[in-house]
Amino acid sequence: MEMLLLGDIAVIFVLSVLVLFIFHKVRAPAIVGFIFTGALAGPQGLGLIQAIEQVDVLAEIGVILLLFTIGLEISLKDLMQMKKYVLVGGTLQVALAILAVYALLIYFGQPVGTAILIGFLVSVSSTAIVLRIIQKKSEMYTPQGRTILGILIFQDIAIVPLMLAVPLLPGAVGEVPESPLLILAKGLALVALVIISAKWLVPLALYHIARTDDRELFLLSLVAICFAVAWATSLAGLSLGLGAFLAGLTISESQYSHQAFGNVLPLRDAFTSFFFVSVGMLLDVNFLLANPLYIILLASGVMLLKSLIAGATVAIMGLPLRIAVLVGLALSQIGEFSFVLSKVGLEYGLISQELYRIFLDVAVLTMVATSSIIAVSTKLADATSRLPRFQRLNRSLPANMPDIKTMKDHLIIIGYGVNGRNVALSAKSEAIPYVIVDIDPETVKSGLRNGEPIRYGDATQEHVLLSTGVKSARVIVIAISDRTETRRMTELARRLNPDIYIIDRTRYINEMSALYNLGANEVIPEEYETSVEIFCRVLEKYEVPRERIDSFINRIRADGYEMFRSISKEPYCTTDLNMIQNEFITIKVPAGSPAAGRSLKEIGLREIGISLLAVNRESQVINHPDESFVLQPDDLAIILGSEAQLASVGYLFGRADGSQNTAS
Repeated sequence: MEMLLLGDIAVIFVLSVLVLFIFHKVRAPAIVGFIFTGALAGPQGLGLIQAIEQVDVLAEIGVILLLFTIGLEISLKDLMQMKKYVLVGGTLQVALAILAVYALLIYFGQPVGTAILIGFLVSVSSTAIVLRIIQKKSEMYTPQGRTILGILIFQDIAIVPLMLAVPLLPGAVGEVPESPLLILAKGLALVALVIISAKWLVPLALYHIARTDDRELFLLSLVAICFAVAWATSLAGLSLGLGAFLAGLTISESQYSHQAFGNVLPLRDAFTSFFFVSVGMLLDVNFLLANPLYIILLASGVMLLKSLIAGATVAIMGLPLRIAVLVGLALSQIGEFSFVLSKVGLEYGLISQELYRIFLDVAVLTMVATSSIIAVSTKLADATSRLPRFQRLNRSLPANMPDIKTMKDHLIIIGYGVNGRNVALSAKSEAIPYVIVDIDPETVKSGLRNGEPIRYGDATQEHVLLSTGVKSARVIVIAISDRTETRRMTELARRLNPDIYIIDRTRYINEMSALYNLGANEVIPEEYETSVEIFCRVLEKYEVPRERIDSFINRIRADGYEMFRSISKEPYCTTDLNMIQNEFITIKVPAGSPAAGRSLKEIGLREIGISLLAVNRESQVINHPDESFVLQPDDLAIILGSEAQLASVGYLFGRADGSQNTAS
C-alpha cells in the first residue's frame, strides 16, 4: 500500500526547498514562501498533496511546538508583569474589533448572528506567524514585543468563550455544547496545576532526568510534558496551543529551560513549516483569480481596520504612538484559530458556503502580507511619530524628577531593565546624579515607587531626550534591546550633544560597527561579553593571576572582540589548557627584523615551546598558521609562551637598532 502521508511530506519538503531558495534570492519572507508552497501543492493548486487531514495534524503539532518554545522563553514572573497587556490590552482589542465589525456589517444589511460571528473571526490575530517573526527579529522583550505577546495570549484564551458563544448567537441551528461554567472550572484547575508543576513537580522531575546524562531521555521528557499539557487543555475545552504555552511556562521556571529550548528548536522549525504550508492549502486559488480586486480590497480593509483598533488600544493603555503603530501593524492579520471558529459557524448555519470561501481567501491574504507589513512597520512608525499633529501623543507623562535645569555632568539611562537597574544602582552608590527614561508605564510606576528619578517617554523623540538634560549630560547609557531604537537614540544623542559619551548595549556584535558610525563611544555586545565572563571563570579555575586575566580581557575589548570573532570561524582549538598559565603578547614584525620574510619553521618558535596563535595582516586574521607560514613586515603576531621563552626570542622581532615593538 502506498504511504500517502510519506509521499506528501516528501513533496512538501522538496517543493519548500525549491520555493524558499527562490524566495531567498529575491529577498522575500520565508513564511510567504511556505504559504505559497501550500497554495501551489494543495487541492486548489496542482493537487500534489492527498493526505490533507494528516498534514493538518502535523501543522497542529507545529503550532504546539512553536507556542511551547514561546512559553520556555517567558517565565511566570514575566507573565505577571504583562498582566496589563493581557487583561486590559487584550480585552480592549478583542471587544473593539468585534463591535467595529458588527456595526459595519449591520450597516450593510447582514444578519445579527452573522455580523457577530465575523466580528469574532476578525478579532483574532495569528499567534504562530507574529510570534515567529518577533522571535526571528529578537524583539520578544521590547515594549512592542511584550504588548503583542500579551494581547495574543488573551486572544488564545478568548477563543474558548467565543467558541462557546457561537451556538448561542441569533440564527444558529444545532445543539448547545457542555456548560461554559464546567469548562471554566476545568480551565482554572489546569492553571493551578501548571503553577504547582512549575514550582515543584517539573524542576524535580527534570533534575532526576538530567542526572542520567541521557540526551534522548531528556528530549523525550520535554516532548512528553509539552503534549501531555496540551492534551489536558484540549480535554478542558481550551486550545492545544494555549496548553503548549502553559507547558513551556512550567519548564521556564527551572534551570533547564535553555537546554530545553535548544533541544526542541529543530523539531519546532520542522513542524511549523507544515503549519504555514497548511495555511496556503486553504487558499481557493480559482475563487481568488475570479474575484481578485474584491478579495484584495476586503483583505486590505480588514488589515487597516485591525491596525487602527489595535493601535488605538495600545494608545489607550498609555504607550507612545510609535509602539501603537508597531503593535497595530503586527496584529493586522486574521489568526489561525479563526479557521476553527469559521468551521463552527458554518456547522451552525451562521455563514454560507460562499461567505466561508471569501473568509478563507481574505484570511490567507492577510497572513501572507504580515511579514512584509512588519518588515516596513518600523519606518512607518518612525514617520508617523514625526508628524506634527501627532507630537502631543509622544509627550512624556509627569513624574517626580530632579530639576533638570540645575543638573550638569549627569548620567542618562535609557531603559530600566536589568542592565538599566544595575547602572542606576552603581550610580547611586557613587553619588552620581542620574535620570532614567523608559517607555513602559508599568516599569515607570514601579521605579517611582522605589524613589527612582525615572520618567516615561520615547527617547527616540527629540523633545523627550531634551527633557532629560542631554545637552548638559556627561554620559548616556542606552540599555534597551530594540536595535532600531538604539540606532535612532545614538544618532539623536550625538546630534544634540557632540561631547556626550555614549555607551550602547547591543545583543549582537554585527551591530557594533553601525552604532560606532552613528556616534557611539562604546558598544557592549551581550553575546561576547558572556564569552568574556565565561573565559574569565575558566582562567580563574586554572589559577591564572587576576591582574593577568584583567589585562587579557582589556586587550580583547580594545581589539573589538576580534579574538572571538576570528576564532569562531575556525575549528575548536585543542591547545593544552596548561598553556593558559603562560603569557599572551601581541608583537609587531618590523621591517628588517630577523623574523620578517621567514617561515615559522625557519625561525623555530615551536621548537622552544612558543605558540603563534594568530596573525593580523592588513585587517585580515590568520588563525593558527602552520610552519610554512611566512611572516611579513607590519604583521601583528599574537604569541603564547612563558616569560623566559618569550625573552629568548626577542631578537627575532627586533629592528636593526635592536629595539622591539610590542603591542602588549
